[in-house]
Amino acid sequence: MTLKILLVEDNEMNRDMLSRRLYRKGYHMILAEDGQQGIELALSVSPDVILMDMNLPIIDGWQATKTIRKHEKPLGKHTPIIAVTSHAMTSDQEKAINAGCDHYEPKPINLDQLIEKIELLHAMYQSKNAEKSCDETQP
Repeated sequence: MTLKILLVEDNEMNRDMLSRRLYRKGYHMILAEDGQQGIELALSVSPDVILMDMNLPIIDGWQATKTIRKHEKPLGKHTPIIAVTSHAMTSDQEKAINAGCDHYEPKPINLDQLIEKIELLHAMYQSKNAEKSCDETQP
């Protein structure tokens, strides 16, 4: 199964480079250039994983992540979100996790590390979501 990855990145060069590299590795890429587009696409196309820049126009990545989580909660859904940002301080990492991100990947991106994290988080949450689905169907 090809994973659908939503990449929310406002820098055209970064968005183009990372999306091409992941596409060549076999991922289906969906692109957004600001937080508002990211929210809309996250809710409409149900990606398997979201890569979220934190410094975004219109709605920043922290708020976009919180909004996505707010919409997912009543559905019992959890899409893995990886913060992809140049903010490398420990406090920035904590802020991303507190906003609802599952992992934090600093720029410049180590592609092998990122792919490992994408696969791990997807597998982890896919099995958790499947367990919830089974629990809900049992009497």
